[in-house]
Amino acid sequence: MTTQPSGRRAGAPSLHRQILADVEQRIFSGQWPPGCRIPFEHELAQRYGCSRMTVSKALTQLANAGLIVRRRKAGSFVRRPHGQSAALQINDVADEVEALGLPYAYAILSRRKRRATRADRERIGVGVDDEVLAILCRHDAAGRPFCLEDRLISLAAAPDAAKERFDGLAPGAWLVARIPWTNAEHRISAAAAAGAVAETLALAQGEPCLVIERRTWIGDRAVTQVRLTYPGAEHELVARFAPAKS
Repeated sequence: MTTQPSGRRAGAPSLHRQILADVEQRIFSGQWPPGCRIPFEHELAQRYGCSRMTVSKALTQLANAGLIVRRRKAGSFVRRPHGQSAALQINDVADEVEALGLPYAYAILSRRKRRATRADRERIGVGVDDEVLAILCRHDAAGRPFCLEDRLISLAAAPDAAKERFDGLAPGAWLVARIPWTNAEHRISAAAAAGAVAETLALAQGEPCLVIERRTWIGDRAVTQVRLTYPGAEHELVARFAPAKS
């Protein structure tokens, strides 16, 4: 006759897998936001009734996945994304405006929760049955249109966004503060202002625009896709880089 270890059912996931899943859930849900220190190894070992080696194995896997940073003596922390240069890193539009010394404001133009359409799925990379939050907002600098933000948020990755009104914080800044990301993709292009885009940015039809499209993931899970459209005559991209090391 065989017996199972105390507190664990036959067929239940290993403690290593349970710790991994629990920590991931807290990070993905925003319960532990970027920069948050997670419990020390001995605290997690006591919580799960296991050895520190089991905890260390789970934390090492999370660090290798880019979700946490482990610091000797200080503990483990949810990884913070870096963001300064618009071309290579994730920028906050409010920071761009304030860097110009101009007063910043934004307005939500539309906000809709829906089951992902085919176009949504192609754009953000979610499943057939997934829900998204579609948001359109305008960022202003000194009372003039500065940028049009057209964003999709995966509610599987950021469920709290469904009830968030974004009254005091724009969607992009809210996501960076609440939901960590491990991978990002930028696509930069030029476009001619047309239709509602031209009207919202107070541009003549056909005026040039700079368009930055960004997708972010946490692990292999899509978080958001955003299309940022700027009046082309007033904006430029700057990226700093160094020679590759041989």
